[in-house]
Amino acid sequence: MIKKQNIFKIIGFAFFMLVFSGSFACAATLVQDEDKIMGRVAEAESNRIKWLGKTNNTLTLTDPDLALIKDRLVYGQILGHGTLDENQESLVILAALTAIGAEDEITLQTEGALRVGTDPVAIKEAIYQCAPYVGFPKVEAAIARVNKVFKQNDIGMPLPGQGTVDENSRFEKGLATQKGIFGDRIQKMHDNALEGQKKIVVDYLTAYCFGDFYTRNGLDLKMRELVVFTAINALGGCESQAKSHARANIKVGNTKQNLVDALAIMLPFAGFPRTLNALAALNEACPEEIKATGKDAAAEDQGKKKK
Repeated sequence: MIKKQNIFKIIGFAFFMLVFSGSFACAATLVQDEDKIMGRVAEAESNRIKWLGKTNNTLTLTDPDLALIKDRLVYGQILGHGTLDENQESLVILAALTAIGAEDEITLQTEGALRVGTDPVAIKEAIYQCAPYVGFPKVEAAIARVNKVFKQNDIGMPLPGQGTVDENSRFEKGLATQKGIFGDRIQKMHDNALEGQKKIVVDYLTAYCFGDFYTRNGLDLKMRELVVFTAINALGGCESQAKSHARANIKVGNTKQNLVDALAIMLPFAGFPRTLNALAALNEACPEEIKATGKDAAAEDQGKKKK
């Protein structure tokens, strides 16, 4: 028989070990959380210097809390954490900023794009590509800021021309590009266009949007579609086009995760409402790429085992 004193000792020891192990686990969790927090802070500082040099956020002197929140989100959590490389990230940023007309930020992020090695031709082409979707005034305002930064960095202008069509070929080549991305429905759209509207639906869309822009050199088709997807979602209210260009991106070789990551980059500049609307449009347009979770995942695994 075990004496009562021994039972109390065993219970006491067990209680001590329980408390100790719980405290240790709690301490370990706190250390991990602290490391994670400090990692975000350190990464934000390092990443911001890589992109923008040692210049301070202009808000640091007057609104340091807001400046820190922005910098730690953009440079500590988003940039460098997805499937896009730095050049792609920089062009996505500029497309979003062009769409919303954020001219001061365009100046800053053009400097950032050059710092991470983005080709000046690619920078201009990404902004040009926004013209059929956000309009010339926003694109011209963005280009004016880009030109100032280029002059400050001794980049000679005009840059080499990237056009590949002339007046005789712009419609034909535009149509070939359009059909290559969107398939047979382009011909159906042309055939069904109402009289009095064909210039917009057929001539302008095919020759101007696709002939004058999509056929240009300086950016490949994948990057042009990613720029367009970003710009129309940053603009907002374009869910129909967002779905169409989500599917177009998949067709030209971008992945759904590329598009999600582009929207994450857009988020700090365009805000949650437009970003969440864009995610909804993307998920509706490309449901086949959404991985099942929870019960659906279990059912999917079970189905695979049966096969």
